[in-house]
Amino acid sequence: MLSFEHRYATLPEPLSVECAATPVATPELVAFNAPLAAELGADEIPDEATLAAWFSGNQTMPSAKPRALGYAGHQFGNFVPQLGDGRALLLGEVVDQHGKRRDVQLKGSGRTPFSRGGDGRSPLGPVLREYLVSEFMAAMGIPTTRALAAVTSGERVVRQLPEPGAVFTRVASSHIRVGTFQFAAVRRDEAALKALADHAIERHYPEAANAQDPYLALLEAVVARQAELVARWMSIGFIHGVMNTDNCSIAGETIDYGPCAFMEQFDPQKAYSSVDQGKRYAFASQPGIAQWNLARFAETLLPLLNEQGDAGVAQATDAIRRFDGVFSAEQRRLHADKLGLAAESNDADALMEGLESQMHQGRMDMTATFDALTHYAASPSDERRDALLALTTQPQALTAWLEAWQAAQVAGQDDERFAAMRRGNPVIIPRNHRVQEAIDAAYDGDFAPFYTLLGVVTQPFDDSTEARRLAAPAIDSEQVLRTFCGT
Repeated sequence: MLSFEHRYATLPEPLSVECAATPVATPELVAFNAPLAAELGADEIPDEATLAAWFSGNQTMPSAKPRALGYAGHQFGNFVPQLGDGRALLLGEVVDQHGKRRDVQLKGSGRTPFSRGGDGRSPLGPVLREYLVSEFMAAMGIPTTRALAAVTSGERVVRQLPEPGAVFTRVASSHIRVGTFQFAAVRRDEAALKALADHAIERHYPEAANAQDPYLALLEAVVARQAELVARWMSIGFIHGVMNTDNCSIAGETIDYGPCAFMEQFDPQKAYSSVDQGKRYAFASQPGIAQWNLARFAETLLPLLNEQGDAGVAQATDAIRRFDGVFSAEQRRLHADKLGLAAESNDADALMEGLESQMHQGRMDMTATFDALTHYAASPSDERRDALLALTTQPQALTAWLEAWQAAQVAGQDDERFAAMRRGNPVIIPRNHRVQEAIDAAYDGDFAPFYTLLGVVTQPFDDSTEARRLAAPAIDSEQVLRTFCGT
């Protein structure tokens, strides 16, 4: 089906270890992303039983050579020198239809040398959450890992309580993380560090190879991609939940959807993760945390830079400081799109700041607010204006904001700007209570809500009756206040 290559496996062994999956009892296929498989170059699709065997790890796919990847990481600010794939295996790399090299990985496939006492398994809930959220992010055009398959294991996984087990198949541009570089650096293995950096440049940033200092150019490129990524997260209210350095992709993709969630009632300090008691990774903290993670990446590269000592530190520091400019520029562009303003508008940031204040003070749902604003921009009417004002507890203050917004160049006057506005403002997100409903039903053996929700969140601009039903904000009794990692 897929033809695997194994360039990462040629790097020094501390970076990965050969390891076989642990078979599960009775694998059954829940979901298979056939369009993604075709994009990856799959020449034919076997029957469901074979897919279930392959994507559970019960049978090794032809040409696959499973390996567990090593990495370290700062977890909530505390450095752990060895983490690694405790429940995941890289099957290998494929070159997709666009000539891009991509990893295929099993998650929940059993113990590895990096399991640290864990069982190497995954409950079904986190598998379904990652499938839904990563595919929504892809549909929104936000760089992300992708979901290729989900398989139930026929076994129970004990976390707080026994839960049905599952295995997830993830596709990524690579699984190289800031923590991967930390893993090599903490061992003072400069040969492994250099080999890893050269591999990352060849794979993700080939233009850096021709720079005067390739490793400084690598740092600058990673900083830019991360800055743009986090700006895009925040434009749709995404809260990663666990932005440890081992969850920060060198490729600039969203990776490791653990206790992630989406902002509903707007609050810059919102955090959902049950393990983030101090709100280190709250919504508004994400740019600063990303920059902090990148500083840890810069530290690992210092031995490779042309300039050493204080001069090298100064260069790396300058590269990290560029995060703010890139983030601000991308955020300004996104603000203009979401508000239907001209790209060069000087009003975008101030108007967005004002609207965010209104959303916070007026207890407004973020996605519903921008969707209603988009409809009003497309066809201003008293009815649509009233629908927008109905979302706030402070309609008089929002009315004043609307007057300032209407004084700018709004999308209703420009088809191109309206199209950009619609692309920036989805009708539907994977709302936390809807994801939980799908998981709860699946635990009872009913996957229909999962399939329905997957169908609508992968068409996030669809205005169908079903999309509107699932797009509705949670009522008080449906609110999801905490999310869990599932590890």
